[in-house]
Amino acid sequence: RPGSRRPLPPAREIQEEELRRFASRVAALLQGPELGPEAVDCLQRLHLTVAATKYPRKLDGKFVELLQTVLCSSKCPEQIQVLCAAILREMSPCNDLILSCDEIQDTKLLSLVSSVLLAQGNKKAEASAVGQRIVKVLERRLPEGQSAQYLLPVLSNVISLSPESLTEEQTNVVSRKMADWLRYASIQQGVAQPSGGFFSNPRTRQPGPVTEVDGAIATDFFTVLSVGQYYTQDQWLNVQAFSMLRNWLLCYGGKGLKTPSSDDKSGMDRSVMSVVCTTSTSSRLLPPKERLREKAFEYCQRLIEQSNRRPLKKDDGDLQKACLIEAVTIMDIICKQDSSYMYRAASFLKILHGRICGDATYARALLPIAQFFLNHSKMAAVDSDAIYKHLFTDIPAQLFHNPSLAFEFVQFCKDNSQLFTETSSIFRQSFPNLFKFLAWNSPPLISEFVDLLPFLLDAGTAIEIFHLLLDLPCLTAALDIQLRSTALPTSERAASDPAVKPATCLEAFRHPLYKSMFQYLLRTKSAPEDAPERLIPLRQLLGSLASSPRVVQCAETVPVLLELFFRVVAEFADGPLINQLVVLLLQRSDQLYEIPAFKDDVYRVLSSQLVMLCKLHPALIVELSKEILEFSGTASNIQNKEAIFTHVVWAIGEYMSVSYDKRCTVEQINRFFETLEAMLFEITQLRPLASTSSYAPRAISVLMATLTKLAARSQDLIPRVSMFLSKMRTFVQSPAVTSVYCEEDLEEILIRATELMNLLKMPSVAQFVFTPPVDVASTRFQREVNDSLPFALRIVTHLLEPAPGCMPG
Repeated sequence: RPGSRRPLPPAREIQEEELRRFASRVAALLQGPELGPEAVDCLQRLHLTVAATKYPRKLDGKFVELLQTVLCSSKCPEQIQVLCAAILREMSPCNDLILSCDEIQDTKLLSLVSSVLLAQGNKKAEASAVGQRIVKVLERRLPEGQSAQYLLPVLSNVISLSPESLTEEQTNVVSRKMADWLRYASIQQGVAQPSGGFFSNPRTRQPGPVTEVDGAIATDFFTVLSVGQYYTQDQWLNVQAFSMLRNWLLCYGGKGLKTPSSDDKSGMDRSVMSVVCTTSTSSRLLPPKERLREKAFEYCQRLIEQSNRRPLKKDDGDLQKACLIEAVTIMDIICKQDSSYMYRAASFLKILHGRICGDATYARALLPIAQFFLNHSKMAAVDSDAIYKHLFTDIPAQLFHNPSLAFEFVQFCKDNSQLFTETSSIFRQSFPNLFKFLAWNSPPLISEFVDLLPFLLDAGTAIEIFHLLLDLPCLTAALDIQLRSTALPTSERAASDPAVKPATCLEAFRHPLYKSMFQYLLRTKSAPEDAPERLIPLRQLLGSLASSPRVVQCAETVPVLLELFFRVVAEFADGPLINQLVVLLLQRSDQLYEIPAFKDDVYRVLSSQLVMLCKLHPALIVELSKEILEFSGTASNIQNKEAIFTHVVWAIGEYMSVSYDKRCTVEQINRFFETLEAMLFEITQLRPLASTSSYAPRAISVLMATLTKLAARSQDLIPRVSMFLSKMRTFVQSPAVTSVYCEEDLEEILIRATELMNLLKMPSVAQFVFTPPVDVASTRFQREVNDSLPFALRIVTHLLEPAPGCMPG
């Protein structure tokens, strides 16, 4: 037909009607006498059409039935069957499915049909039916030309979807098979399939033995690391069995096991027995699960030995490392399920660690080794601190810039954080090193560090971690300099002249003046005795990297972690620690990396957390009066750190009271009053128009409120406050002031001054409102008063003056 050759538009643009017409054309081809290249081409295009959209495509029920018929036809070419199965999988879940695997004998067809059934999402228990059929086929001897290699991937999917679908008898059948596939695959290479061409030689050369990755002839049993030009069926089964071994052991390896405590033999006796039972004869007498564990353990030992060989090809080297990780992980699982293997595994892995710990290319393999000793070192009576120390000291410092390793390492720490905090102090001591991963890979690792941070925090690490969080962007910049310095030629890495000031960050990295600062910032373990103030010159030096995208990304994670830090610390902090944190909070507000948005975010978090610390320990206002007076008496803090300044002033007004601390005296109240009065006078005094500065209206309002609170507690001060508040009308009406403040802000300042002054006309009411008993301070009324004073102040204003806001001149 002329129209049948018309090209189709792009797959995603095909409309339903056009798809229906195309499916009719495909159906005609599938029902034809011969399924040739045109049928293959059309099926490929149909598969692309149904796959290239996130929305499900509709196909006619009769066409879906035809696809199933063609799939199961014994006369159908294999390529056509594969395409039909692929289309049916894309259509899943499918209501028109009539496929069944019960009577299928051909292993290739059973694999294809099973893949369609499993794609239904266990609809009508397809996964269970598939699993039953696969095991039944594996149980019997397969006919000539059939191979189990097509069935193992399907069985692996069944385990993932529905592990409970196999009975214990069925798992024993598969365990027996897997043990043989792992241990007894041929060590001769496979034979190339004859091409059938004119020059093909019927006398094919006898296959040679498989080799090791270094080219040596293999003298031990076949594994996934054995090398050959062609592979036999049982060798492919060996590879497939290993690929699903971990999941199989996790699902079925531990069922029905006796625990060491329930056994009449000690763990050591069982270990000796396990060593004795290594001959083929005695091994076959073991129950299937135990025999599979034994063969799996031997297989893993062989893989670890093979990983020591120098590969001829780079790809083989990568495969060695991947197999090494899998082998150690499987050994760990086996030892969890049967402790009799633990002693052999521990000594074996200790030797392995000594062999690979100096090679950075094997860094990922150190994680499962550490996991093994973390799980078993106590029972095996092995001192594993050296393994943890190397892991936490060398790997983060050298490989922080490897993103995949960084994720795996932090995930490993997160998964084992509880174990580490209970068994080893090295974990918490190494937090400066762990934070290098976050500093370099901030966005991908932030959620992992949110989970990890609580386990790194205790009374001994809180102060140092607080400094480190604030210096995290600075750490990112320092790591950048370190990497660039390492990449320099050796001739350019010589130490700089101490007498010459470094011109660049790279020069400073090797300069004696800055060397110790870099070393402290890049330290590998906790150093609480060192003073972080030494980093002030380094922060200034690294300012040139403040706009680096990596540094900016890191800076954006700090506020999230700071909030978490204070939430966790609040759970265990005592008075002295809270006092220490408040002092550092005020000090470090002047010592931040120069990124404006970063500083604003940090000020916002620190100001809100200051309030929380004061609520936890109100006595800090009296205990830290010297530091707080110094901070609140510095006018530049209003401009540069308005959020922190405002909350400090609020805390003074809230907690400088005998209700919270019996040590609070009138003299202390007066001292705070005079400092804050001078500050309010400083920012509200009238100046020439050109020199008037704009201060946050919130700061002015909080200063007025705090002075009023202090006066209510030391009533000799009331006249001074009243006089000051009465002058606010003159302030807000001055041309110099109206030119820098908006009208709404000035109106709010004036209203607040009026309300506070009116409240002071009733000293006893003012004292109750501003200095309630501690047990009353949590009422809804009092919370509103303490937050913004709107309700009580307006009531008093209405009582005293008919027109709120009208202040006497």
